[in-house]
Amino acid sequence: MARTREFDMDQATDRAMDLFWRRGYAETSLQDLLGELAIGSGSFYAAFGSKEQLYVRALERYTSLQGGDLEKALDGTAEIRPAIRKVLGSMIEADLADPTRGCLVVNASTQCAEQPAAADRVTAAIRQVESLLAGALEQAQARGEIAPDKDPRKLARFLTTFIQGIRVVGQARTGREFTEDALDTAMRALD
Repeated sequence: MARTREFDMDQATDRAMDLFWRRGYAETSLQDLLGELAIGSGSFYAAFGSKEQLYVRALERYTSLQGGDLEKALDGTAEIRPAIRKVLGSMIEADLADPTRGCLVVNASTQCAEQPAAADRVTAAIRQVESLLAGALEQAQARGEIAPDKDPRKLARFLTTFIQGIRVVGQARTGREFTEDALDTAMRALD
């Protein structure tokens, strides 16, 4: 008779996500995960399959939470420029408050080229941000907030790249003036 799982998968994923976020993928061992989750190796493998599969699950959870926040911020009811400035500004503030943490997707993009499933999840997360931004920019263009000669998809790709870059620069502790100057310049792309 199979044993029933004695832990909540979402809570366990959140705890693993936090550990991966703090230590990085390579520096997080199976023993670290077992200790953090307070489970044995048999339960771990039965629930998650492998360290990489748990990491991908953690990335999926992170992008689901972050994507939901981005979708709410760009829901089409607010003017696009203030909405995008607020989103980007909140990312900058998060990095200024804790530059060691950064963005889990950005961290994964620099740490997991050798883990195909994790790399695929990073690519999907970046494409999700691009898609949300493009949709919001297309709606804003239809409302006359963005010039008709601007390409919303190209602007979305630029802003997505800016987001990834600003998160990396935030970890380098470049400071508020540096990141806010970059934000001001990025916002001019919408003019």
